[in-house]
Amino acid sequence: MRKNLLHIWASELSYEIREIVDVANKITQISGKEIIWENIWDPVAKGEKIPEWLKNIVKNACEIDSTYWYSPTRGLDKTLDYLTTKNSKVKKEDILFFNGLWDAINKIYKNLDSTSRVIWPNPAYSTHSSAEAAHAGSEHITYRLDSENNWNPDLEELENKVKYNPNIVAILVVNPDNPTGAVFKKEVLEKIIDIAREYNLFVIFDEIYEKLVFDDSERVMLSDIIWEVSWISMKWISKELPWPGARCGWIEVYNKEKDKDFWKYIDSILASKMLEVCSTTLPQFVIPEIYESNEFKNSLKTRIEKYKKRAKKASEIFSQNDLVSVVEPKWAFYLSVTFNLDKFNLYYKIDLENKKIEKIILDKIGENPRFDKKFCYLLLEETWVCSVPLSSFNSSIDWFRVTLLEDDFEKYTHTLEIISKFLLNFKK
Repeated sequence: MRKNLLHIWASELSYEIREIVDVANKITQISGKEIIWENIWDPVAKGEKIPEWLKNIVKNACEIDSTYWYSPTRGLDKTLDYLTTKNSKVKKEDILFFNGLWDAINKIYKNLDSTSRVIWPNPAYSTHSSAEAAHAGSEHITYRLDSENNWNPDLEELENKVKYNPNIVAILVVNPDNPTGAVFKKEVLEKIIDIAREYNLFVIFDEIYEKLVFDDSERVMLSDIIWEVSWISMKWISKELPWPGARCGWIEVYNKEKDKDFWKYIDSILASKMLEVCSTTLPQFVIPEIYESNEFKNSLKTRIEKYKKRAKKASEIFSQNDLVSVVEPKWAFYLSVTFNLDKFNLYYKIDLENKKIEKIILDKIGENPRFDKKFCYLLLEETWVCSVPLSSFNSSIDWFRVTLLEDDFEKYTHTLEIISKFLLNFKK
């Protein structure tokens, strides 16, 4: 082409959770082995059955012609009305639906001025980190989550970075946190809000896992503790239901009237959404009936207990292995395992019997990969377990993540034992 077509930071748009799947599929084509998928949140793929009550709600909605038309850009009136009755602190005009949270995340960062930065946690879910860095065309700005303090934010570091970088306009908080499994206490969240207030920032709260906390007493309703700061809350139905393909999420905007620049920014997000007309109608339509059904409440309780049991088992298995450290997660879906690198042979040479597979892996991980990346791809080749190296979450720590989703508890336990045993291959 007559000039370079690629944005200088386009390479930041990476998603290891999906990229490792491509390698796994190539390995399967060569070896014929069946992969054990521990890389991505999809309970249906892991054996969870869609309950009949949920199918019936969706089937009945499909009989209604209006579920096939365009919804209003903000969202269906009946669903917006329902959400405001459940939370009187948010106004109907301050809710905006999206096709999954990536759609929202993309617009939240894209509509910021390129010099305006969002500071976010390290580690952080790669959708956020990739989108923010690609928007800014610059290095990430992060604050540390401390693995030795139950993954709580390093608040002193956060405040210092905000104080000495005037380009920071917002703080991202993921609570409950992915990938660490942490749930932050009220006093931690209040301190973050205090920092935002003092330095005139807004806050983005990714709260898509809020209904999936193991101990309900640890859930904090942010709308009860934030009064003076402008903020955005992100929500998503796919996590609370076994319906990942719904791709239905929304943002709630609070206190926009407190800052005219923030108000204009929110209006720009709405204008961007209008260019694509609307979000998918059917999932929006069924939200009130799903959330109000007794079956949903009972199903959610049962699922949380199932995940809690798996979190306890996974923590128990890996805690017996001195090569790694774990912090037992406080909410459903994921467990992250940290390598105690001083106990590992970090220069483990890759020398596989199948040279075709060896080439696929080496082409993917490069010459000097982070240890967690090398481990996960060799785990995949040797045991057929597909996990996620968490250095891809822009983390300074070498670690990996597995899910808590496998419906068959014996199979789940066996998979964890396979991983724990495989770790011994790298011991000094």
